[in-house]
Amino acid sequence: MQVNTSLLQGKYVYLEQLQQHHVPTLRLLAKDTRIWDFTKTLLINDTYDEQFDKYINTAFDSKFMMGQASFVIHETGTNRIIGMTRYYKLEPAHRRVSIGFTWYIPEVWGKVHNKECKLLLVQYAFETMGFQRVEFEVAHQNVRSQKAVEKIGGVREGMLRKHGLHADGTMRHTWGV
Repeated sequence: MQVNTSLLQGKYVYLEQLQQHHVPTLRLLAKDTRIWDFTKTLLINDTYDEQFDKYINTAFDSKFMMGQASFVIHETGTNRIIGMTRYYKLEPAHRRVSIGFTWYIPEVWGKVHNKECKLLLVQYAFETMGFQRVEFEVAHQNVRSQKAVEKIGGVREGMLRKHGLHADGTMRHTWGV
């Protein structure tokens, strides 16, 4: 899926579609246990590089999760990469899309970056893609992300119990927002 990223530029962040030259920087940034405390997407251990390769290859796969577009998130003032996010579960026939697989370096947590990024993606989904619904799936224990989605007007619609497994084998329950 091609996205006009010139429309995904804000005062604090801008998004760029994921490209191979981003991978070395992302590999280094993602190797922080604090990022994965709740999702356990990547475990920081001896198999990290193998896990990261699988993770990033999946991010490049445009057919994964019913279609997706992966982005790196840049801080506008410095141009440095501060995280990643994706559109996924693209369902044009039903005019809906999900936003997720989002992570940031801890240095920007609680600041304006995530809110602006989510607003840019939501606005693009509604105004440019013509979708009528944007969904977020947030791990039940990830209160920080739940609050971030609520700050941009997200409404909890229910708990998806036993929705999946984390990489460490623990059960994941997911809030549908």
